[in-house]
Amino acid sequence: MELDRLEKNLYDNILEAQVKLGYEGRPMSLNYTFSSLCHLTGAEKDKLEPTLSEFAEKVSPVFGDITFHTINGGYCITVPKEGTAYVYNDSDGKEFIRAFIGLIRSHPSMEEVIGLFREYSDNVAVIDMVNDEFDKLVYFTDGKPDDYRYCLASEEEIDGSTHITYHRFIKEDYDELGF
Repeated sequence: MELDRLEKNLYDNILEAQVKLGYEGRPMSLNYTFSSLCHLTGAEKDKLEPTLSEFAEKVSPVFGDITFHTINGGYCITVPKEGTAYVYNDSDGKEFIRAFIGLIRSHPSMEEVIGLFREYSDNVAVIDMVNDEFDKLVYFTDGKPDDYRYCLASEEEIDGSTHITYHRFIKEDYDELGF
């Protein structure tokens, strides 16, 4: 099993939420599709429940006693306040996601967002997307500082200004979506 990958993803998703919404010292629940969990753990769908039990035991020294339950199409993983505090207190070295979300909040241009990626690495892929949902796919080709696929869209506001929105995917989920 690839439980380390799920641990990293859970950590990253908690940190992203804390950067966006602030840290309040409370438990946090995150929903994962069956497909994402299979990608992150290497487990088959029918083995996810025992895999998640093994995961909960493995990460308990760091995240505390996480719980999980089925939801429509996946599982909800709940991290107790001890786990969210761990992420909050341990998130040094995660400057890119902080800078990225800070920039997104400032209503930047698409060029400014892409420029931020290039400030963090010379290994950046920028691909035009041809669909109604996103304009650009941007990611670090060497996986540093992270290995997510960022799908960016430029949306016009009522006042005529633009706002960049994003969705962040693991590679396999992005590939599976077939953009």
